[in-house]
Amino acid sequence: MSQQEKISRLNLATLLFPLALVLFEFAVYIGNDMAQPAMLQVVQEFGVDASWVPLSMTAYLLGGALLPWLSGPLSDRYGRRPVLLFGVAWFTASCLATYLVSDIHSYMLLRVLQGFGLCFINAVGYAAIQEAYAENTAVRVTALMANVALIAPLAGPLAGAALITLAPWRTGFLLIALCSLLALLGLWWKMPETVQPSAAVKLTPRALWHGYTRLLRDGRFVRSALCIPLLAMPLMAWIALSPLLLVEDLHLSALEYGLWQLPVFAGLIGGNLLLALVAERWPLGRSVLVGMWPLVGGLLLMLAGVLYGGQQHVFLVLGMSLMALGEGLSFGVLYRFALTASPQAKGIVSAGMSMLSMAGYALGIELFRWGYLAGGITGFALLSVCTALGFVWLARPQVKRAMAERADPDLLPQGI
Repeated sequence: MSQQEKISRLNLATLLFPLALVLFEFAVYIGNDMAQPAMLQVVQEFGVDASWVPLSMTAYLLGGALLPWLSGPLSDRYGRRPVLLFGVAWFTASCLATYLVSDIHSYMLLRVLQGFGLCFINAVGYAAIQEAYAENTAVRVTALMANVALIAPLAGPLAGAALITLAPWRTGFLLIALCSLLALLGLWWKMPETVQPSAAVKLTPRALWHGYTRLLRDGRFVRSALCIPLLAMPLMAWIALSPLLLVEDLHLSALEYGLWQLPVFAGLIGGNLLLALVAERWPLGRSVLVGMWPLVGGLLLMLAGVLYGGQQHVFLVLGMSLMALGEGLSFGVLYRFALTASPQAKGIVSAGMSMLSMAGYALGIELFRWGYLAGGITGFALLSVCTALGFVWLARPQVKRAMAERADPDLLPQGI
């Protein structure tokens, strides 16, 4: 899609494509968050013990890790539109197929197949968003979409728990499939084709290997891509460890635990909304530099409160809320900078970003787990501060370089 064809104004008509994409993203996310509360019914029906319960999430995430390396290059070869439509249709059909399973092994295999839906969101869908919209508009759209996607981890478990009290567990998958089907119809109607399908893109193992190794040898791309997991890691670790921090260590009730999560998500939503507001008013990248202040300052405040203050849960939540505000101001811009850091086809670039992010999240959460086991709440807070400082050290020069290039368009890498 040429620069002249890129969308630069947002209205209902130009937002229908991202709305349909984020509806699919929502369906895929609640495919995990809504399904987990039903697992006790699943294992009971299939006559197996409760040790199978966590394997449902593992199988789903395994499916999401299997195909990004292929879905991105496929969309370079055949176009974003047909590949994404296939991915949405696949996910819809695999959710409906739960009505056919009759044992736990078939169910777990189906969870892997359903997890394939994760492979099409970033590697294909978000790449198309970046290509369909002008640069600042793409950042605004990404920030707005992030708020809708945040509803899934909040509403999914509650909706799943409520549904299993009213209907059989398979009904949840029917509702997820319906949501995905509506997204499919919206994408069929409004998704543009943003790349020209090219037979020159080879999908042989050798060609893919050379493409990814060339990408990973590009130091600028790797540094830009690693900024994303470094930015998000404290919040990801908070999601993983906050039940232990708040309930086990600080003895909050389950209700109090849930209520203290609200300021953190509010901070993230507020940061995304601020980014959408300033994206076309500020030079692209300035919001990241501004966001570094609440990000680092909030985590330093959290560490000081944990070490020297009472009411540790207040400082934990306040620090994480400020950190989340900084993340919201930064994420959409950093995603754009990483995607445009390499001149290679954007399908393989977005797939490479997705795989680096997943690897960074996996390693980071394990590191935070060990930090918590070694130092408890203090270990978590100290590691959060170190991660934030590492993010500033890595991201600041990348952002300043990207801002300088956009101030002088002759310096921009090919393909922006």
